[in-house]
Amino acid sequence: MDKIDFRSDTVTKPTPGMLDAMMNAKVGDDVFGEDETVNALEEKLAGLFNMEAALFCPSGTMSNQIAIKCFTQPMDEVICDQTAHVYRYEGGGIAYNSLASVRLLNGERGILTPELIEPEINADNVHYPNSSLVVLENTVNKGGGKCYQLSQIEPIHHLCAIKGIKLHLDGARIFNALVATGDKAANYGKYFDGISVCLSKGLGAPVGSVLLSSKETINKARRIRKVLGGGMRQAGFLAAAGIYALDHHVTRLATDHQHAKALATALTQTNYVSAVTPVETNIVLFDVRNGLKSDQVVKALGAKGILCNSTSDKTIRFVTHLDLSSSLIDRAITTISQLNL
Repeated sequence: MDKIDFRSDTVTKPTPGMLDAMMNAKVGDDVFGEDETVNALEEKLAGLFNMEAALFCPSGTMSNQIAIKCFTQPMDEVICDQTAHVYRYEGGGIAYNSLASVRLLNGERGILTPELIEPEINADNVHYPNSSLVVLENTVNKGGGKCYQLSQIEPIHHLCAIKGIKLHLDGARIFNALVATGDKAANYGKYFDGISVCLSKGLGAPVGSVLLSSKETINKARRIRKVLGGGMRQAGFLAAAGIYALDHHVTRLATDHQHAKALATALTQTNYVSAVTPVETNIVLFDVRNGLKSDQVVKALGAKGILCNSTSDKTIRFVTHLDLSSSLIDRAITTISQLNL
C-alpha cells in the first residue's frame, strides 16, 4: 500500500499536464536573457503582483538571500520573527552572504506588528548595527501556516517607509495565503520592496522560486544570482512548470486547506494528541500528550504508512498537497483515529 506523505508540500511530482508543458517549452540561454519561457514566467509573476520585474531562481532560499543581499550592506541588521525561514532554515545565509546581523522578534505564531517592530529599530548610533530591512513570511511555516492579511501588512509598510527601511516578503506559500484570505496578489506590490514567490511547494512545480522587485533591484539581483551559481541556461523547461502551476494549481489550494482542517479535527479526537494549532491553510501542527515524545508518534504513524516530521520533542507537522487525494486523506484519518498509544 502506498505511503501517505505529509512531510512537506515539496514532495509532489509534476502532473501529466505539467510534464507535457515542460517537454514542449521553448527554451534559450537564460544567462543571455534568451529563454522565452523564463522571460514569460518572470513577466507573468511581476504582472500578477504589480511589480516592475522578476528573476527566476533555483530555490526560495536563493531568492530570499539575493533579496537580503540587495537590501542590506555589511554591518546592517535584518529584523524578522524568531521562527523565520530566512533565519532558521537558510544555513546562516544572512551572515555568510550579507555580513548582516539579525534582530529576532517574538510574534504571535510568527506574525509581526508595527508595535513589535518599532522598538527594535536601532537609533543612529555607532554602537548599533543599522536597521535596514524587515522580513515577513506568508504563510508562516513554524506558525502552522498562519496568514497575514493585507490589512496587517499595510501598517508595517507605513512604519518601514517612515523609518527608511526596506520590506521583503518571503512568500514561500503566498498563494495559500491569498486563497485563504481572499486578498489579491496585485495589491501586494505597493507594500513590498521585494517578494519571493515559491513555485515548488503548494503549487507543485519541481523546482524554482521567483524574486519580484523594481527593475533596478532585479538588475542587481541578476548579478548576485550569477555569483551564487544560480545562472541557469535552458531553464525554460523548469519555468514552464511554474507557468503551468500558476494557471492550473492555485484555486485547488482550497482543497489542501480543507484536507488539513479534516486532519486537525481527527487529531483532536485521539488519545495521543494534547493540542492542535488552529488550521488556516495546508499546515497542521499538533502536540503529543505528556509521557510521549513526538519521534515516538512519528515512528508509530510511519509503521502504519503515514510519513510526517517532528518539529520539536512535543510537536509534529503535517502538510497537505496536490498529491494527496480525498481518498488518501480519508485513509489517513482512519489510521490516525485507530492508532492507540
